[in-house]
Amino acid sequence: MARYVRFVRPDGTAGAGLLDGDRIEAVGEPFWDETVPTGETLALADVRVLPPCEPRSIVCVGLNYASHLAGRPIPDPPTLFFKPLSSVAGPGEPIVMPAGAGHLEPEGEVVAVIGRRLKGPVSRDDALAAVFGYTCGNDVSERTWQRADGQWWRAKGSDTFGVFGPTIATGLDHAAIGLWTRVNGVEVQHATTAELIRDIPEIVRLVSGVMTLHPGDIIYTGTPGEPRPLARGDVVEVEVTGAGILRNRVV
Repeated sequence: MARYVRFVRPDGTAGAGLLDGDRIEAVGEPFWDETVPTGETLALADVRVLPPCEPRSIVCVGLNYASHLAGRPIPDPPTLFFKPLSSVAGPGEPIVMPAGAGHLEPEGEVVAVIGRRLKGPVSRDDALAAVFGYTCGNDVSERTWQRADGQWWRAKGSDTFGVFGPTIATGLDHAAIGLWTRVNGVEVQHATTAELIRDIPEIVRLVSGVMTLHPGDIIYTGTPGEPRPLARGDVVEVEVTGAGILRNRVV
């Protein structure tokens, strides 16, 4: 397993690398097709970690765990939606509760990161081959707006509601990835990707059947259970097997 990370150096320049403990071995970008070490080594403590890729498209799958359906039927066709690029926030950045928001919840998710251009229709094998790796995601959601609005544009797309990182983990079994969400250290969600209603290759195949996916695009694959409401000051942690812990405070 390799863990890719993007970062900002003390001089303000951005880079990418392979994370090994508390050290980063810098690599050239883009790293999708080939990992080329530059010879530079940095201490993790000396850099600011960024979201691990720069997507053109952020696609999300709703209602993809039975534990999140709460008795509702499985959606057919599946519930898919977009987050705007302006919603992106990275590790350590605050989750900003917008004015007028009243019921904010975290949605910890396994996020699939696309590593090659894909345009369907494609087979499940080709869809899975296009996945470079996986990272942690938090599909922050404002439930009052989600119920009231015809579209989820503000409930799911407000600034800082598209949190992901800190690393892209490669070499994982797509059907055996663990997911944990904690609020102030208390576990509020736990599942594995074996519990997905539509698994990762099927999701990627469905998406690429109607839109072109490019390297760096990301797909939030769904959230389990019933997340608890958030309050200002809460610290949310999303952990995904191999990808580390995504930690953000609500402000």
